[in-house]
Amino acid sequence: MKLPPRAADCHLHVFDPDRFPYDPAASPRPLKDPGTPTQFRAVMDSHGITHALLVSPWTGYRFDNRCTIDAVRRSGGRFRGIARPSPHVSDKELRQLRKAGMLGIRIDLLTDGMPVLAGPEGPRLIARIHDHGLLVQIQSEKDLLAEVAPILRESQAQIVIDHCGRPDPAKGLNQPGFKALLQLADTGRAAVKLSGPFRFSHEAFPYRDADPYPKALLRAFGPENCVWGSDWPFVMLDSRIDYGPCLDALERWAPKEADRRCILWDTPKRLFGFASR
Repeated sequence: MKLPPRAADCHLHVFDPDRFPYDPAASPRPLKDPGTPTQFRAVMDSHGITHALLVSPWTGYRFDNRCTIDAVRRSGGRFRGIARPSPHVSDKELRQLRKAGMLGIRIDLLTDGMPVLAGPEGPRLIARIHDHGLLVQIQSEKDLLAEVAPILRESQAQIVIDHCGRPDPAKGLNQPGFKALLQLADTGRAAVKLSGPFRFSHEAFPYRDADPYPKALLRAFGPENCVWGSDWPFVMLDSRIDYGPCLDALERWAPKEADRRCILWDTPKRLFGFASR
């Protein structure tokens, strides 16, 4: 697949347990050395990826964002970052994360639980994140998004949804959670990551049962509100995943070169502030 001169991987995690030890309370934990920033830069260079959005991982680090912040600071502008603080994050910590260069806050409905957004404090949490100039990134799966979509629609925040919303391929495009995701396109404040088909596919590689979902998202959101991500280094999976095939999947979903250029660079540059140089 031909890549544009600049291309961004908009979903991955980095680990550096020698410099930033894992949280003792973290369970599960990744391998001792699953993927350092230095290792990922080598992956980027070998595949023609110039920029990346690092997402602070729950695995190993829980609410400790230091590894991601340090990698962004040392990257010379190649990396931007999304933090993963506690759902009870204070305004002081939000200010500190913004000052440290983080672009947004990830809310994980799988590990934090639905009450973090569906409860009475959910709208206020999103409003506080937005008030600090940060975007809201959501990890959901199956029909969870249907319950919180009204809260997201009513907010003023920029919303980014992980991994195509992680639908259930057995339930088709009309399942409530995926329909709620498609309808977020109408807000003009939502974007989606075409990433992680192996996180929701029921099949082995190349995960063909996942293909209808990124294609439907591209029709609804347009390439100007879609980005691509690898989910490197593929932690907590039962089978081997390689970077190249993850990137090649984008050609199946977006066969037009102009659309891929938008997904890989124009949209990430606008949403996440990547520098052209």
